[in-house]
Amino acid sequence: MIGGNRVNPMKRNVDKGKTTFVVTLVIVIMFALIVVGNSYYTIQEEEQAVVCTFGEPKAVTTPGLHFKIPFIQTVTKVNTTIKGFSIGYSVDGNGDDSDAVMITSDYNFINVDFYAEYRVTDPVKALYSSENPEEILKNIAQNCIRTTIGSYKVDSVLTTGKNEIQANIKQMILDKLDSYDIGIQLVNITIQDAEPPTEEVSNAFKEVETAKQGKETALNNANKYRNEQIPNAEAESDAILQSAEAQKQQRINEANGQVARFNSMYEEYIKYPEVTKKRMFYEAMENVLPDVKVVIESSDGTTSTVLPLGSFVTDEDSSGGSADDNTSANVSTGEE
Repeated sequence: MIGGNRVNPMKRNVDKGKTTFVVTLVIVIMFALIVVGNSYYTIQEEEQAVVCTFGEPKAVTTPGLHFKIPFIQTVTKVNTTIKGFSIGYSVDGNGDDSDAVMITSDYNFINVDFYAEYRVTDPVKALYSSENPEEILKNIAQNCIRTTIGSYKVDSVLTTGKNEIQANIKQMILDKLDSYDIGIQLVNITIQDAEPPTEEVSNAFKEVETAKQGKETALNNANKYRNEQIPNAEAESDAILQSAEAQKQQRINEANGQVARFNSMYEEYIKYPEVTKKRMFYEAMENVLPDVKVVIESSDGTTSTVLPLGSFVTDEDSSGGSADDNTSANVSTGEE
C-alpha cells in the first residue's frame, strides 16, 4: 500500500498492453503510408524518368502515373525541355565575357557572342555517362566555335558569312556529341553579336558593309539596265539582218537581170554582130554624154539622127536605111 491506495497489478498490465498495441498500430500505419507513398510516381509531359533497380537503370518515357517497388527501386526525373546557355556574354550582365574574344584567319581579334540550345534525348546517359553533360557541351561548343572562327576572315564573320559559320559550327558540335554519346543533343546555336574590339575598327567595318551594299545596288541596277537594253539591241540586230537580207536579194535579182540582159544581147550579137556593136556604142555614148546629138548625112543629101536612140530608130524605120550600111557618111556632132 502506498499513500493508502493499492495498485492492481492486473490493471497495470492491461494498460501497458493497450499502450503497446496503440504504438504498434501507429507504426504499422505509418509504415504502410510510407510504403504506399513510395509505390507510385508521376511523370509530366516535359519529363522522363530513370528507374534504378538494384543498380540497373531503365528509362521511362511515358507521361502519367507509374508504380515502383518501394525501397528497392529509385526514380530520378529528368527535364527534357529545351534549355540554353550563352557563350561570350552573360544574360544578367555579370558574367565573364573573355570567351567572346577570338582570332580570325587573317589574325584579327573579334568579339563574337553565341547562344546554344539543347535538350536531353537519353535520360539514362545524361545521368550516368557524365557528371555534368551541359558543361561538356559548353566546352565542345567553345572548341568548335574557335576552330570555325579561326578559318574565316574578319569581314566574313562581321558581315556576310554568319549563316555559313553558324551551320558549320552546329554540324561540328553534332558530330562530336555523337562520338561522346552523353545523352544530350544540340538543337541550335546562333550568333548573337559580332563586333571588332575597338570603336575605330567597328566603324571601318561598318563602312565596308555600306560599300558592299552599294556594290550590290550598282550590280542590280546594271543588271536591270542590261535586261532593258538587250531586247532593244536584239530588235535592232534583227532589223539590220532583215535589211541586209533584203539588199542581198535585191543585188542577186539585179545581177540575174544583168546576166539575162547580157545573154540576150549576146544572142543578138551572134546574129548581127555589126549592128549590135554599133548599138552598144551608141548606148555607151548616150550614157557618157546624154546631151550629145548624132546626125548622119548620106551621100544623097538625106540626114538621119542617131542619138538619141529613139530618133535613130524612127529615122531608120522611115528612111528604110540601116546603121550598118557601107555607104560613106559624114558624121557631125553638136550640143543642143
